[in-house]
Amino acid sequence: DNDKSAPPHLTAFRGYKAGMTHIVRGVDRPGALMHKREVVDAVSIVETPPMVAVGIVGYVETPSGLRTLTTVFAEHLSDEFKRRCYKNWYKSKKKAYSKYSKKYEDGAKDIDHELNRIKKFCTVVRVI
Repeated sequence: DNDKSAPPHLTAFRGYKAGMTHIVRGVDRPGALMHKREVVDAVSIVETPPMVAVGIVGYVETPSGLRTLTTVFAEHLSDEFKRRCYKNWYKSKKKAYSKYSKKYEDGAKDIDHELNRIKKFCTVVRVI
């Protein structure tokens, strides 16, 4: 995981344990007592919803640990993501990230500057 020469990649994927069930499988171990017999095993069902990246965070190493240098969000954020920023979506004015998306209108100079800062200074980059 800490190979610096490897290209950037995701190191984890979120999954939720949705339940358990059982399977019947044949044992194929010559010399074992249960060879060529069927065995019932318990299995977990893991649900992995689709992941959507909405931004990146760049971290700088300091003597006391990692420190956030900057965060860059995507230009278009889905309502599902914005909904999670509110306690009551129905009553809200739904203004989350509306001022941030205006940074993309003027040629995205601020965004490019922040991305270049991440490339230049950050040792760890994480996807939000």
